[in-house]
Amino acid sequence: MGDKIEVACIIDDDTVYVNLVKRIIEAKHLCQNLLVFENGKEALGYFEAILCNMNEESIPEIIFLDLNMPVMDGWEFLEKFIAIKNNFGKVITLYIVSSSINPLDIKKAKSINGIKDYLIKPVTIGELESIFSAA
Repeated sequence: MGDKIEVACIIDDDTVYVNLVKRIIEAKHLCQNLLVFENGKEALGYFEAILCNMNEESIPEIIFLDLNMPVMDGWEFLEKFIAIKNNFGKVITLYIVSSSINPLDIKKAKSINGIKDYLIKPVTIGELESIFSAA
């Protein structure tokens, strides 16, 4: 498998999880560049800056979004990101990755247009390989 995805993004404050996923992505050569943000506000600032500069190469093709984060949680990020998402000239696939097994969270996430799937932590190597190969 060879770096089909140019840029992927993780928005999550769980450093243990983030480091694990980073190592898997690097070891399996699933993408060229990986962006990591600790909360939705950091990530939103990045995407708003891309819109101002129209730097298309920096737009991730896949986003893995946690729901429970400080500063700006995943729900708030989604609300603001969906409002600007169509301004990018690229298809961006969003996955919710959460430790929450609350059926209400899962149902809410799957009802939002633009969310590809809801994954429960920890994400397996097979799940990541499947996501990247399908993109």
